[in-house]
Amino acid sequence: MIKIETHPADNPLTGKSKWWGQPDMPENLDYPEVTIVDDDGETYEDPLTFVCQIRCADIAALDPEGLLPHRGMLYFFAALDYYLGDLDTPAYPGMGMWQPKYSKVLYSPSCNNLHTHSIVYEDGTPVGLPAEAITFSPCDKVEYGIRLLGRPYLDDVVEQAPGLDSLLEIDEEDRWHLTFHDCGMLNFLISPQHLRNRRWDKVQCHLFSF
Repeated sequence: MIKIETHPADNPLTGKSKWWGQPDMPENLDYPEVTIVDDDGETYEDPLTFVCQIRCADIAALDPEGLLPHRGMLYFFAALDYYLGDLDTPAYPGMGMWQPKYSKVLYSPSCNNLHTHSIVYEDGTPVGLPAEAITFSPCDKVEYGIRLLGRPYLDDVVEQAPGLDSLLEIDEEDRWHLTFHDCGMLNFLISPQHLRNRRWDKVQCHLFSF
């Protein structure tokens, strides 16, 4: 299992593993959005929050079983705006298992010819938090914090999502003003079979809070 620690950076970390910032993706991958229906019945697309990109070569030595690809790039997106302090966001998935539209995991088999997908406000200011560098290290199958792979840390999540493993677990962080209600964790969950078959479209997000 792989522990993730993040560190403020003074550059956008283009093409590297990073937390927050803007994703660097090939042209054949579209930035994921969620369809919102407003009070008047009109629909529009709202971009999901970019969480992180993992350059798979960076974690290959820590994944001897080959549970994850050892080349290419993995991307994680989720509707986290509310939990980052934007209480007026229209995309609020709530507690428990999220609807599939509120999260997305994408994969590129190559890290070449990537293009930064920038989401900006009307004044040109980038949306989201600044990119942070990632340090990877080995950890136990069940360990508190931010990590790739393993069993969900909280027994409540295991009980509510039987048979699913944690692809990515995210804990609260004061530095980002990231809170899951009183105290909680967000898990990107996947079955062992779907993980073996690289079915990233089968990943589901689950939010638990005490």
